[in-house]
Amino acid sequence: MNDCLIIIPTYNELENVEALQCSIFENYSETDILFVDDNSPDGTGNLLDELRGRDSRIHVLHHESKTGLGRAYIAGFKWALNRHYQFILQMDADFSHDPSDIPRLLDAAQTADLVLGSRYVDGIRVINWPLSRLFLSKTSGAYVRLITGLPVSDPTGGFKCFRRSVLESIDLDSIRSVGYSFLVEVTFNAWMLGFRIVDVPITFEERRSGKSKMSTSIIREATWIVWKLGMLSGFRRRPGERHPRSVAG
Repeated sequence: MNDCLIIIPTYNELENVEALQCSIFENYSETDILFVDDNSPDGTGNLLDELRGRDSRIHVLHHESKTGLGRAYIAGFKWALNRHYQFILQMDADFSHDPSDIPRLLDAAQTADLVLGSRYVDGIRVINWPLSRLFLSKTSGAYVRLITGLPVSDPTGGFKCFRRSVLESIDLDSIRSVGYSFLVEVTFNAWMLGFRIVDVPITFEERRSGKSKMSTSIIREATWIVWKLGMLSGFRRRPGERHPRSVAG
C-alpha cells in the first residue's frame, strides 16, 4: 500500500482532473490521490467517479454543496488520518502546481515535518501572472509575516507536504477558515506547535483552464484571520518548544 496521499479539492475542474491524475502518476506512481469535489455543476464529480473506477489509487469525496477550500481540505485530512498514510500532500487541481515537483517535496519531508512549495525562495518563480496579481501575492505574504511572525517565504502558497504527526497534532475542528486563509492558518498552527517547516522552491504557473476562485470575500476573510492568529498567539515571534513528534526533535 502507498503511504503517500495527495489531496486535491475540485470545483468546476472538468477540463483538468483527468490530465492532472495522469501527470501525477507519471511523476510519482507510488501515491494515492483523494479528490474532494464541492458538487461541481460542470460534471467534475461524475468524471472523478469514472477515474476512480479505472484506478484503485484514486479516491473521491463528494460534498453536497460548495463548502470552500478549507472545508474540503479538513475533510481530506480527516479521511487520510483514518487510514494508513504517513505523508499527506495538498495541491491545486488547475496545474498551477507542477506534479514534477512532488518527488522533491517528499524528499524534503524525510527531514522536515511540513514542506512548503515556495514561489519566492531564492527569487520569483511565477509564470503568466499579471503584475497586479504578483503584487497582491507578495504584499499578502509580507502582511502575514508582519502580523504573525511566520518565518516562511511564501505563507499563502498551497502546495504542501505534511508528515502525519503534524495533522494529528493540530485541532482540525478548531480551524475556521473557509477560503485561502486556510493555507496560512494550518501552517501557523504547525509552526506554533514547534514542528520543523522548510521551504522548497517550485515554479507556479497560472491555471491552464477554468476560472480562478479568488473573490473579495476570500480576501476579507484572510485579512481578519491573520489578525486573529496574531492575537491568539500574543504576537509571539517564535514557536513553543519543539514538538516531541517532530523529526527534528
